[in-house]
Amino acid sequence: MPAQRFVSRLTQDTLALILAGGRGSRLKHLTLWRAKPAVPFGGKFRIIDFPLSNCLNSGIRRMAVLTQYKAHSLIRHIQQGWSFLRAELGEFVEVVPAQQRVKASWYAGTADAVYQNLDIIRAHGAGHVLVLAGDHVYKMDYGPMLAWHAEHGAQLTIGVLEVPVEQARAFGVLQVDADWRVTAFEEKPERPTPLAGRPDRALASMGIYVFDADFLERCLVEDASLPGSSHDFGKDVIPRAIGTSRVVAYPFRDAQGRQAYWRDVGTVDAFWEANLELVAVTPPLDLYDRSWPIWTYQPQLPPAKFVLDEEGRRGMAVDAMVSGGCIVSGALVRRSLLFSGVRVAEGALVEESVILPEVEIGPGCRIRRAVVDKGCRVPPGTVIGEDPEEDGRRYYLSEGGVRLVIPEMFGQRRAHVR
Repeated sequence: MPAQRFVSRLTQDTLALILAGGRGSRLKHLTLWRAKPAVPFGGKFRIIDFPLSNCLNSGIRRMAVLTQYKAHSLIRHIQQGWSFLRAELGEFVEVVPAQQRVKASWYAGTADAVYQNLDIIRAHGAGHVLVLAGDHVYKMDYGPMLAWHAEHGAQLTIGVLEVPVEQARAFGVLQVDADWRVTAFEEKPERPTPLAGRPDRALASMGIYVFDADFLERCLVEDASLPGSSHDFGKDVIPRAIGTSRVVAYPFRDAQGRQAYWRDVGTVDAFWEANLELVAVTPPLDLYDRSWPIWTYQPQLPPAKFVLDEEGRRGMAVDAMVSGGCIVSGALVRRSLLFSGVRVAEGALVEESVILPEVEIGPGCRIRRAVVDKGCRVPPGTVIGEDPEEDGRRYYLSEGGVRLVIPEMFGQRRAHVR
């Protein structure tokens, strides 16, 4: 069978499960009213759009999103932006809320979230189940990973990438043999095991798993019956499977064989940095790649506008990304990213900042090195990013010195959370 047809058959026989129920507490106030996968990213998208778009572009058109924590804005976004698939052709994006289908408790861990929906998985009759995290930013064709899984005769395949060993404590860390069979796995170890011959690098799990469907069911049924299990893929299911089953690793690489782009935007600093990377001349994540579009819900908005052209009150944006519906009026935006519908008033300065949708920045404001959450009305003359002590009293100040600002910090109530 030709390689492309082989991959196509595999993707058609795959059900993708996107785990989107987590709070993402390290993002602090950004997840006060929304789940982490619903957090805006990249000027017009939400984080959930990346794994969903990866599935669609890979030819996987059966997707289920498992939700739990404060899922209203996430569900609304999926309904508005992902309802174009045709159920008559066997295509869908299902939203599966936590329902206590098999026991009177909410999801206890990632594996338990899938276990509690085994009847739904069985009903779809897929040969393979692709389990994805809903809170990472990357572009990936899952077809080659499915082919790797089949060619290696694996029952479980784990997507992996190399990370600096000092960062590996935040991941599941693997050891593999020469054929990429996994010989050891440890979830978030205090002392990560480095790669052989490379003491500065470790092999980390991306939280992307391909399971044979029947093997997944056996693993989850067994895990559910074990007292003391935390019912988590990384802590429980994967370590047990390594000793008794064929578990392999799949190295995530680009077309040139180099490690591909992947970001866990799980902290305020990482979120700020990943967004600002996009304004570079050649960003590591190419949102302009027409061969791999990122799909999303797009409200009907007018083009961005820059008005006033006088000394000291000139509407400008330099080394910046500015989305539809924005108006920069006699203000300067430098090395920043403005999401949809942002207004920046006369005399204001915005530098090295990520401004989420529908923010209004008043006249004479100076905002530096900040993330401003959706719907903020920044009062005239407000200064953010110049006095760490004062900022620490009024806003959230991250370890990296990024200020996180939300409406409640100005005593403002949100009319609605979206």
